[in-house]
Amino acid sequence: MEIRLGIPEEQGRSRTELVEDLMERYPEVPREAVIKEDLLRGGMAFDESALSGSTDGGGAGEVKPKSYFIFSFDHRTLPELGAAALNRPPEEIVLTGGPYELRRTVVSVRVNPDSPYRVGAGEDGTLGLHLDGVRIADVGLPPMPDYYRHTLANGKSVMEVAPTIQWGYLIYLTVFRVCQYFGAKEECQYCDINHNWRQHKAAGRPYTGVKPVEEVLEALELIDRHDTGRTSQAYTLTGGAITSQVGGRDEADFYGQYAEAIESRFPGRWIGKVVAQALPRDDVQRFHDYGVRIYHPNFEVWDKRLFELYCPGKERYVGRAEWHRRILDSAEVFGAANVIPNFVAGVEMAQPFGFTTVDEAIASTREGLRFFMSHGIVPRFTTWCPEPTTPLGKANPQGAPLEYHIRLLQTYRATLAEFGLSSPPGYGPAGAGKAVFSVSSFMDSLPG
Repeated sequence: MEIRLGIPEEQGRSRTELVEDLMERYPEVPREAVIKEDLLRGGMAFDESALSGSTDGGGAGEVKPKSYFIFSFDHRTLPELGAAALNRPPEEIVLTGGPYELRRTVVSVRVNPDSPYRVGAGEDGTLGLHLDGVRIADVGLPPMPDYYRHTLANGKSVMEVAPTIQWGYLIYLTVFRVCQYFGAKEECQYCDINHNWRQHKAAGRPYTGVKPVEEVLEALELIDRHDTGRTSQAYTLTGGAITSQVGGRDEADFYGQYAEAIESRFPGRWIGKVVAQALPRDDVQRFHDYGVRIYHPNFEVWDKRLFELYCPGKERYVGRAEWHRRILDSAEVFGAANVIPNFVAGVEMAQPFGFTTVDEAIASTREGLRFFMSHGIVPRFTTWCPEPTTPLGKANPQGAPLEYHIRLLQTYRATLAEFGLSSPPGYGPAGAGKAVFSVSSFMDSLPG
């Protein structure tokens, strides 16, 4: 029976009942992915014993703290988080075992003090994930990496300049911490990049707006030197959209200068990726010439009406049809397999404008997946976190129904198979128990 918004399919029963019902109805989706998607869409709470022990993001403590690498990915603002704002939560957690016999599952931390999921220590002192008061998994915390214990010559921490996520696989270089799509008429309606920058500055935390190339190279030198196990395998260059210039450079040259410097200093050490707007082909060629190997021109949401409503800046400066055309053109530069546009999974059902049934939302997203995959381009997605300072987050604090996220995983895998494609490069291993990609379960749900 189709679930329609307005019928409280997730009310009147416990979250445990909802989760177990979906596990039973969609057995082809790994149980690990069901739990992970629920944590990503709704967040998790922390007992103080489970926080990282880090107050400043430096190298003190034994647990790698949350870096707030681009967005807040929290369900509350910093002033509302209490202990989790003063004593940072971990960057990610890893789940294993429990009554569902979970294989190793890496989950990005999104803090929600009201979540039915809580991370805390048991009587024996070991950490566990509790759902509705019942322990459902053992919890592992990311160890503080050696490179976080060193600072740049100017005293900045490596975490501030070049944080790592995905259990250390990816160096996330947000080199421009704000977006030039600004204000209600331009900002993407689900995105809190500008607010995240403001809240960190207001809290007195280090949060560099534009990261100098020299600082990025110095931080990477420390990572390269101290990451003796070569856990870090890729870097992503990203930040806000640039509609004019930053430091006298347009978007392709601004982000490209970092790739050029990194590839000159560390040739072939990491897979170079860039998240940027869908740019004209000549600009895309510059990215490739600078040494970038994977290009993420994110299309955010497929439906034409929702794109225009949710991404007004992108619609104004580029337009949906042109955005898609540029994505296809970029495949001629990078090769289709190396063009990986992201969409924000769940905003399709954000009210008051989104689809009101899971069937409609899945049908729309499937159409977008088939469009790109028919050209050999494999999109990926980030599970929507309804941050409270965004218009869509404020109006939809519960996010999208869990069933939507589970059926999306099913649809994604089926569409890949339909076109004979495999998981995109630059995301680490695929498969439940193997995946490290932490802000979506799409890699967990694919064949390993």
